[in-house]
Amino acid sequence: MLITSIWEIHLASLSLWDKTSGTWINVATVLVGSAIGLMLQGSLPARMQRIITQGLGLLTLFLGVTMASSLLKVKLGAIDGVIIGLFAIVLGGLLGEWWQLEARLHMIGDQIKRRVKGGGSFTEGWVAASLLFCVGPMTIVGSLNNGLTGNNTLLSIKAAMDGLASIALSSSYGIGVVFSILSIAVYQGGLSIAAGILAQSLSDPTTAPAVLLTSGVGGLMVIGLGLNLLEIARLSVAAFLPGLLLAPLFSAIIERLA
Repeated sequence: MLITSIWEIHLASLSLWDKTSGTWINVATVLVGSAIGLMLQGSLPARMQRIITQGLGLLTLFLGVTMASSLLKVKLGAIDGVIIGLFAIVLGGLLGEWWQLEARLHMIGDQIKRRVKGGGSFTEGWVAASLLFCVGPMTIVGSLNNGLTGNNTLLSIKAAMDGLASIALSSSYGIGVVFSILSIAVYQGGLSIAAGILAQSLSDPTTAPAVLLTSGVGGLMVIGLGLNLLEIARLSVAAFLPGLLLAPLFSAIIERLA
């Protein structure tokens, strides 16, 4: 009881800035990186822009595989995390196609594009950057740490990585990448603010099956982004977004039934 009271006092003592500082640092690095990328866009030959995009695509594939390996760390009863991830990504993709998420996101992106008079690949840049910056274990664990303790170290590291990635993305896709800061602010900032509620159900965010499954399914989506960047395939990555919600849902159901 005493420990609970101390923890509640600690949470109450954190200001809104303390809980979300990592998110605003992340927003700032993406803004700076995007500005640099936009300045390079007009001066770099097309072949060099293509090399930058290919380099980012290779790194994105690596990050995706690393994240997806989280599925191997989960076993709930007799069910492996890979099986749960498979059901989450497939059923999530079916729901996404049914709800036409890809088309709806493109509609939103096109509306923003018309308002800001953005160029060619505005929507693709916004969607790709938003998914890359918002999906992953560093986003989830970093936001929880920031919201619970005020420690923004993990999100600051992520911010540096996102800033570098935004240079490559914006040099290829243009100003649409800048608007991914809205996705970062809403999703990452929202997670940090909601951390106090989430903490009641997660004893350790770094090993919680729900977090590992969400990261693993997110990793599969990031692999899809990498394949798109390398022009190996044209995957409707946004259609799989419901899988990020289904993964922790399946985890909770299986744990309750076990």
